[in-house]
Amino acid sequence: MPNAQRTPVVPLEAGAGPENPPCPACGEPLFGWLSPQAWMHAPVSRCESCGLGVVGAAEPAEALRELDRLGDTSGARIANRASYAAALGSAGWAGLEPGVRYFFTVEAVRRLIARRDQVVKKSRWAPLGGLGATWQTMLNSVTFGHNFALAALGRGQAGPAKHRWQRRIDALASIVLAIPALLIALPVELAGGIFRRGAVVTLRFELL
Repeated sequence: MPNAQRTPVVPLEAGAGPENPPCPACGEPLFGWLSPQAWMHAPVSRCESCGLGVVGAAEPAEALRELDRLGDTSGARIANRASYAAALGSAGWAGLEPGVRYFFTVEAVRRLIARRDQVVKKSRWAPLGGLGATWQTMLNSVTFGHNFALAALGRGQAGPAKHRWQRRIDALASIVLAIPALLIALPVELAGGIFRRGAVVTLRFELL
């Protein structure tokens, strides 16, 4: 039998260009992920190599500054874009908060902080924070706005629905569906914690 032809492997670098600028963490091209949302006025791109998500244009120094705002130069608490919640939620992922421009993964953080001669010393799943984020992600799938419940509890920033009647429905849906959403979120986030795909991760850094 003749040998089957192999499909050539195309490197990510082949996609680089004006429409696919380099990832600020690892340098690989950024590709389109989400169209502009009501609470984010630019498209969201993602890196297929390290997983970093970016709203609009990006550059390493700014990404590092936003990372430091999530903690300090010795560590950070991130909403994990590599989580099961993010994969299931897509545009409804609770980590897509208004005003946030960078959506980190553990691997993206590793590559970013290497620019200032640091490494990730420890990575720990934050179960309660992760469960809350996954619960809100489930609720976002049935509401007009974004992150209504967590914002009402003082735990995040909401992207409110445009109309008052929609916001009223969001409030009612968040109350009525709170327990069903929690029952779905619990096994999802538990699996995420077990397989290192939890929705919220705490990181500690150290110098090389």
